[in-house]
Amino acid sequence: MARFWACVAGAGFFLAFLVLHSRFCGFRLPPHLHFAFKISWRAEEILYRLDVDWPMYSEYFTGATFCVAVDSLNGLVYVAQRGDNISKVLVFTEDGYFLRAWNYTVDTPHGIFAASTLHEQSIWITDVGSVLGTPGKKGTGLNPLQFDNPAELYVEDTGDIYIVDGDGGLNNRLIKLSQDYMILWLHGENGTGPAKFNIPHSVTVDSAGRVWVADRGNKRLQVFDKDSGEWLGAWNNCFTEEGPSSVRFTPDGKYLIAAQLRLSRLLVAAAPPVGSIGRCSVISTIQLADQVSPHLLDVSAKTGAIYVAEIGAKQVQKFVPMNSSFSSFGSYVSLPEDVSRGSWDSQNRG
Repeated sequence: MARFWACVAGAGFFLAFLVLHSRFCGFRLPPHLHFAFKISWRAEEILYRLDVDWPMYSEYFTGATFCVAVDSLNGLVYVAQRGDNISKVLVFTEDGYFLRAWNYTVDTPHGIFAASTLHEQSIWITDVGSVLGTPGKKGTGLNPLQFDNPAELYVEDTGDIYIVDGDGGLNNRLIKLSQDYMILWLHGENGTGPAKFNIPHSVTVDSAGRVWVADRGNKRLQVFDKDSGEWLGAWNNCFTEEGPSSVRFTPDGKYLIAAQLRLSRLLVAAAPPVGSIGRCSVISTIQLADQVSPHLLDVSAKTGAIYVAEIGAKQVQKFVPMNSSFSSFGSYVSLPEDVSRGSWDSQNRG
């Protein structure tokens, strides 16, 4: 045993000598030695931990949990699930207490978004049978507006709505609507070039006024100016194995969170500065169990916690920051339980 440790120490000394010699004497290491030394010293930062106590009782998850939305203003978490003879939407507190459920107005949910102000609390769901679009009729039309497998939406405080429409349906497009549902701009062509999509699956807006779209089939994130719709760039270097299925930002704007469904993995990347898109730089990863399949996620603007809807595990998991220094976008305000609900549809259930 002593001889073994002596050999290990000698090997370590030899590698250190080579690196120092290469730095100060101009000697270049062979490529394989240089690579091995760099990898062995690289440590990934751990930014989140699993909250094993959320929710208090997991038996309320009785179907495939497709999506989750956080109403940070009121401390609520909405979970939408699919299945027969079950409650389609579950409502929890951010602390994990179950409050209520409903199964009316919702059939086959795919995406969900909580848009709350001090005066109004609303939940938007991409589903069949809705108030937006032409109910029951899938299509590509713009007047009247038609959808086919809309994946997700994002609603700004101004009331403007961003929709990614085309989770395997007729459309592959990003649409921005005004609060009175007028089309402000859109990108709507299937393809691999800039501003073209192959299964646009998730959408969010950062604090710099940039719209981020998880272009899942093209294995990239595409970025647009929220006012003009101008294409600003794309990230694809982080998604060579699988495209992103969901995208969100932490409340301090420091990190981008992306989910990869088949890899059962979450990526935490450094958010780019204002005026630059640059390249994706992964700071940390959260590796989930095999076949958990994280579909869509949301981030609490109050605590920075990540809530992940997992269609494989049929549950939602909560990951909390190791450093609880995330700033809040607003104080907690208690509102009545009644919720005004908005949703829209596609004929196919995707």
